[in-house]
Amino acid sequence: MPSGQRRTAVIIGGGFGGLRAAKRLANTDVNVILIDRNNHHLFQPLLYQVATAALSPGDIAQPLRSILRQSSNVHVMMSTVLHIDVDARRVVCDDGIVAYDHLILAPGARHSYFGNDSWERFAPGLKDLNDALRIRERLLTTFEEAESVIGTQLMKSLLTFVIVGAGPTGVELAGAIAEIADRTMLADFPKLRRSDVRVLLVQASGRILESFAEPLSRSAQRSLEALGVDVRLDTSVTDVTADGVRLGSEFIASRNVIWAAGNSASPLLADLGTPLDAAGRAIVEPDCSIPGYPDVFVIGDAARFNHTTDGTPLPAVAQPAMQMGAYVADLVRRNTEPTRRRPFRYRNLGSMATIGRARAIVDLGFFRSSGLFAWLMWAALHVMQLISFRNRFKVMIEWAWYYLSFQPGARLIINKDAPQEIRRWVSLNSNDNS
Repeated sequence: MPSGQRRTAVIIGGGFGGLRAAKRLANTDVNVILIDRNNHHLFQPLLYQVATAALSPGDIAQPLRSILRQSSNVHVMMSTVLHIDVDARRVVCDDGIVAYDHLILAPGARHSYFGNDSWERFAPGLKDLNDALRIRERLLTTFEEAESVIGTQLMKSLLTFVIVGAGPTGVELAGAIAEIADRTMLADFPKLRRSDVRVLLVQASGRILESFAEPLSRSAQRSLEALGVDVRLDTSVTDVTADGVRLGSEFIASRNVIWAAGNSASPLLADLGTPLDAAGRAIVEPDCSIPGYPDVFVIGDAARFNHTTDGTPLPAVAQPAMQMGAYVADLVRRNTEPTRRRPFRYRNLGSMATIGRARAIVDLGFFRSSGLFAWLMWAALHVMQLISFRNRFKVMIEWAWYYLSFQPGARLIINKDAPQEIRRWVSLNSNDNS
């Protein structure tokens, strides 16, 4: 590079890791190009609340350009990355080619169906706003349609909700659906009874929330069961169809199956020609670079970082992604030589999960709690982590209103095709369910 020429860092992905890297490089002598197929940063930990109608999309998302408008050296591109050529140091997008001196990949992950991709049609996952709105439409439409077929097998199928996977997303969804059904929807549909609604949480292993200490996961299970959730442990899904889900030899008739059981990394990582793990994540060096390319970094959900004290890979959650983003941004800003780089060290700030209104678990290592106090801690932290003051204020108001009234404020059915699809299904099946 000629002396005095500014270096260019390309960041792929505007999630927690990519955005943290961009903000860390803001107003430095490095040109930064942030590429994302969406125009917004999404606060994923609250995505389930959009899916269950507690919050609106705008409450948990903000345009990337607005977040970075004060960063004179950062350019945001809304584009889809098609190919990465690490030898030529260029990124091929659907609207052009971008050259780089440093590349930071933070493309996130999608839900994995473990080789059964046909299941996605019947069991959507929850990774972005499109997923959340699709689930919300199905949830709200279900009650509208169920009221017209009361007392039939079809009604039972419509009002049976099956969540596959009992990590934080699955647990939070199960608790929220059970709560909104009991406290909100049934009050608006007086012909339906609580016994008509069934919520199942299916987990292949022996306990939910495996990343938490066992006493906390057991406490969370008791809270779910108090909400009426049927928790199925040591239970694997063997098939998902339009009519329901098969759990071993048992078939559960359900029109509402939600997938929260696993992740797969972005297929872009295959372009790097670097070793990948079973989930498609790049196996990175101690400085988060890939072997042979010290200026290509992979962070967040896309990285498998094995260089911990006990050899356990870092979890695919926001905190590691944000810390990795800050770390690699500092390497880029200082243009640190590979031989002089200190390895990345993750600082575990703890884990939280909410089970419903006034129910949560918190594990900070030195401090563990469950119940109302844990929920207040969870709520305070998540509000403070939202990007803007406007978002924080709106979410606080929405939560306060929901806490007092049990009336979530986003119960609108927008997609007119969803009810029509179910009506066609009702018409075809009504003769068999009398």
